[in-house]
Amino acid sequence: MEIEPLSKDIYNRAKAAGVETITLNFQGGSDEGFLYIHINPATGALTEEEVEEWAWEQYDYSGAGEGSDYGDNIQYDIKNDTASHTSWYHVAHYDDPTEVELEVEEDAAV
Repeated sequence: MEIEPLSKDIYNRAKAAGVETITLNFQGGSDEGFLYIHINPATGALTEEEVEEWAWEQYDYSGAGEGSDYGDNIQYDIKNDTASHTSWYHVAHYDDPTEVELEVEEDAAV
């Protein structure tokens, strides 16, 4: 996933309000994409809903997958004028099988 440029309006309002970071947490895996927004520190000058509306216009995140959770986190660091991306995923991990002799229980007398 590539980091899209932040909206100038969002950047200017965040900077003026003292926001240090805006984080977009995308999550998918079951044919649905979800987005969670975190503004630090929270301020009334910029709402999560406004950032979410902008983000869905910029990022195409369908969430399609085979059922294993995965995600992408994009952080816009307003304070330091940088942006970063990390991705994550959950993978099923199986231990070695444990084998024992099959036990068969007698049926109860009727």
